Amino acid sequence: MLKALIFDMDGTLVHSDPAHLEAFAHTLGPQGIVISEDLYRTSIIGHTNESIFAALLPHLPVEEHEVYAERKEAAFRRLALELKPLEGLLELFDWADARGIRLALVTNAPLLNATHILDILGITDRFEVKITIDQVERGKPDPLPYLTAIERLGIRAEEAIAFEDSPSGMKAAKAAGLFSFGVLTGLSAAELTKVGADRTIETFRDHALWEVLERRLAA
Repeated sequence: MLKALIFDMDGTLVHSDPAHLEAFAHTLGPQGIVISEDLYRTSIIGHTNESIFAALLPHLPVEEHEVYAERKEAAFRRLALELKPLEGLLELFDWADARGIRLALVTNAPLLNATHILDILGITDRFEVKITIDQVERGKPDPLPYLTAIERLGIRAEEAIAFEDSPSGMKAAKAAGLFSFGVLTGLSAAELTKVGADRTIETFRDHALWEVLERRLAA
């Protein structure tokens, strides 16, 4: 029985990767670091700020990593003002609400960013549970954020479906025991299938999604 849908945020609810890439480029340019699309795809998508800045600025102390992370997130929030929900998202939310299927958010983003993005998208109040990186000891790819969401929802993993766009997020969702859709906003179907995606979709209007939802609802 399907009881909940659990969503990542960046690249899943919204195609925010271009704004993130630009924010990283703006913040790290003075350090001589060029943020190419390839670097963004391989070393940034789905990772925590802690791991990103440790990898890109290994010569600086942790305290300065935190300063750069705060600068990057501030730059991202300025760039994110025109973002829109991914195609079909609001219709999916309405479908879930009409059937008593609960919604949860699980993101490696900090609370300030999550609140900012959800407000811009107009969906802050749609989620019963919101798990941000600030609330857990370990972020994705560790399954802890998803396990925490499942616990707060009071359901079993087999009663939920997850939506992710990154390898680290997909690994976390699968390690938590969730049937998971890979959202193709940044990576290919092959890349997400390789790390465990059960199905892949380009938007929330894809037939592959609705086929699974209707089947799970009827189970």
